[in-house]
Amino acid sequence: MEERLQKLMAQAGLGSRRSCEVLILAGRVTVNGRLAGLGDKADPRRDRILVDGQPLKLPEAPVYIALHKPRGVLSAVSSSDPRPTVRDLVDLPGHIYPVGRLDVDSEGLILLTSDGELANRLTHPRYGHEKEYRVLVARRPDDEQLETWRRGVVLEDGYRTAPAEIRLDGFFGKGAWLRVVLREGRKRQIRETGLQIGLPVVKIIRVRIGSLRLGTLKPREWRRLTEEEVAELKGKPVNKPKSSKVKPYTDAKKPRIKTTHPKSSSTSRQRTAQKQPYPSPAASKHGPGKSRQHKG
Repeated sequence: MEERLQKLMAQAGLGSRRSCEVLILAGRVTVNGRLAGLGDKADPRRDRILVDGQPLKLPEAPVYIALHKPRGVLSAVSSSDPRPTVRDLVDLPGHIYPVGRLDVDSEGLILLTSDGELANRLTHPRYGHEKEYRVLVARRPDDEQLETWRRGVVLEDGYRTAPAEIRLDGFFGKGAWLRVVLREGRKRQIRETGLQIGLPVVKIIRVRIGSLRLGTLKPREWRRLTEEEVAELKGKPVNKPKSSKVKPYTDAKKPRIKTTHPKSSSTSRQRTAQKQPYPSPAASKHGPGKSRQHKG
């Protein structure tokens, strides 16, 4: 695919596009033996591009990794802190860095990539990419607390948070799980907001960044993004396939669960049994209408 020379040169690490334009204007770039001009295009896989007589190196294909960051791991490439970093969990060569950081006590979806343009798109406020979290709070919230969080809260440093989507996701012992969707990303914003309105935060799990979801990834597991997922993150139209299951990188093998149906000598009873839903574990173990009480 043909691209403008200054873009190809910038991708190869020769500087900004403007500085690469200066090299072209100075007559230091040739394409297939011909002196290049500003605005020329070339395909680095087909054309011979020389800069100061040296072949232009093809840019490496960008890397896109979805990782489930566990608690206690830093969202960094390297650190003087002795604790492990997200880069330590992804055994791949090359320079990749995290996009959308999580504090050390939080867990969930982290994107690691070598694509600077995508990183900028996902972190720049003007694009307003959503980030979704499951948040466990120590107390059961009332309607006023939830509405206050939705409108925005003034934090201790005087910053007022933007409106957010807050939904009660279920009770857990004396606390509750909430769904929190933000379009901004201040450090420890969820924890500080919870304290301000009387809902101390116990646990945070990020489950979505823009269109990218955590899915079934377990802590410390990671996988490469599909072409469709990358295109969606970049805001490009996508023709989604009917099935796009992606296997995560993991050393653990999940056991198969064999499903069996009750046998019956009567064909009519067998059909009836297959039509009736199986009782839930909670109903069969604790009796009809009862459910297990979770303890926080």
